[in-house]
Amino acid sequence: MFSELDPILHSQLRLAIVSLLISEEKADFVRIKEVTKATSGNISVQIQKLEAVGYVTVTKSIKDNYPNTELQLTHKGLLAFENYVEALKSYLKL
Repeated sequence: MFSELDPILHSQLRLAIVSLLISEEKADFVRIKEVTKATSGNISVQIQKLEAVGYVTVTKSIKDNYPNTELQLTHKGLLAFENYVEALKSYLKL
């Protein structure tokens, strides 16, 4: 019948972040904020959730004297995204 949707990716903002990483490979915090139009606090919380399950790696550094947070999708995150898309497709095949 219906495939279970990954609750981590079913959040609109987390799905947007992962989708951005699918298309751009890496993205920093500023780019994510620019694309998603979400607040810094909300983005931070969602990044923590994605990192906790191993869907993204987070690299923190200093860039032009400012803190820089960069995300990259992991292999596990890519597989989770592909499975999520397949699960959505199963909903359309009624």
